[in-house]
Amino acid sequence: MAIEKVGVVGGGLMGSGIAQTIAQAGYDVLMAEVNQELLDKGVGRVTGAWTMLTGKGKISEEQAKEYRGRFRGTLDLNEFHDRDLVVEAIIENQDEKKKLFKTLDGILPAGALLVSNTSSLPIVELASVTNRQTQVGGLHFFNPAPVMKLVEVVRTILTSDETVETLKEFARSLGKTPIVAKDSAGFIVNFLLIPYMLAAIRMYEHGMATMEDIDTGMKLGCGYPMGPFELLDYVGLDTTLWAAEAIYREFSDEAYNPPTLLRRMVQAGRYGKKNGKGFWNLNEG
Repeated sequence: MAIEKVGVVGGGLMGSGIAQTIAQAGYDVLMAEVNQELLDKGVGRVTGAWTMLTGKGKISEEQAKEYRGRFRGTLDLNEFHDRDLVVEAIIENQDEKKKLFKTLDGILPAGALLVSNTSSLPIVELASVTNRQTQVGGLHFFNPAPVMKLVEVVRTILTSDETVETLKEFARSLGKTPIVAKDSAGFIVNFLLIPYMLAAIRMYEHGMATMEDIDTGMKLGCGYPMGPFELLDYVGLDTTLWAAEAIYREFSDEAYNPPTLLRRMVQAGRYGKKNGKGFWNLNEG
């Protein structure tokens, strides 16, 4: 199917980045939020990114104007009645996602695709509340969405071949490289990445090495661009905890059981770069 008009639900860091990416690729983009304050912040992130890129000479004033012309925000999901594809990027809460999918299913045209950007939750459960189960899948972008080149296309046991191929082509049209994952917790990247980050926390928690030495060791010893603690702060400690818990629930593998220190960090409100407080105190550099 041809995709021309796209909806994004959620204007947070991921949702706004996804909306920016899709608008830059030439699609008509409508981004929804639950209240005016959050919508203003989300729209501001997107338009502010284009202002920044213009100031740095990365795009022209004409390009920025063109991007803004095909992007807008809304508080009314009924405006999604003409969308060909909708990307859900709200909080990692399965009940909230199911409510949203059921609502969108009653609004979207019959042929529209409905996908989730979840990093770990079962997508088939979202599909189950709709009447378009073969047209539901995952489209998992990585942060920051405008920069990262990978997109995981997630296939449930119900997703059709046509839907998978359409999502792969859509990802390529955004300048991304799609990989196809089964609908199991963690998909491909997080299934491999989460145990690595949790192992680093356990090393630090048990006094085996300092954060500085662990990060330096992985950067210089393995050639990684970031050490695990830098990466944890960048990804988000709360996001990492949610993903780890989801994979642990599904596989009961101790490698995914979140360390106590990670739980305490999240309970203390230290989420990483998103609020300037993580393993590294980002407010102090």
